Amino acid sequence: MTMTMSRRKFSALGVVVALLLSGAGAGRAGNPPFYDYGPAPEFAGIDGWINSEPLTMAGSSGKVVLVDFWTYSCINCLRTLPQIIAWYDKYKDKGLMVVGVHTPEFAYERERQNLQAAIGRLGVKYPVAQDNHYATWKAYDNESWPAFYLIDQRGRVVLKHFGEGDYGRIEDAIRALLN
Repeated sequence: MTMTMSRRKFSALGVVVALLLSGAGAGRAGNPPFYDYGPAPEFAGIDGWINSEPLTMAGSSGKVVLVDFWTYSCINCLRTLPQIIAWYDKYKDKGLMVVGVHTPEFAYERERQNLQAAIGRLGVKYPVAQDNHYATWKAYDNESWPAFYLIDQRGRVVLKHFGEGDYGRIEDAIRALLN
C-alpha cells in the first residue's frame, strides 16, 4: 500500500511539474504548450515486440510518436487504454505512431504468453515493446504507470504526462504536432 501511495503522490507531482515546465496556459488559446525535454531515448533492452517488428526511435523520424509506459494489471493503465486506442485509430494514418512499452510490475506480467493474451483481450493493435528488465523505462527516467511521452517529428520529447486524465490537452498536442 505504501508503494501505491508513493506512486500516486509522484504521479500527481509529476503532472504539476509537467504543467509548470511546459508553461501550461501560455500561448494563444487552442495552441498547446510544448517544452523541449531533449531527444527521445532509444528503445533499449526490449525482450520482444508484439504487433510489430522491432522499432527504433531513429526509424520514426518524421512521425509524431506517443510512448505509453503501462502494464496490463495496473487499473490506471487499463483506464487509459480506450483513449490511447482511440488516438491510434484516429491518427495512425495521419502520422501518429503509438508504442506501448509494457514494463511489468509483477512476475506473472513478464511472461510473454500472458502479455499476448492481455493484448488480445484488451484489443491493443499498436506495437508493444516488452520491457521486462526496465531498460527503456530507465532510459526515459520513468517512475510511474501510466506515463505518456509525446515526441515530435524531430525526435524530441515535447510533452510528458503521468497518470490518468488530461486527455483533451494530450489530443490537442497530438493534433498540433500532426498539423
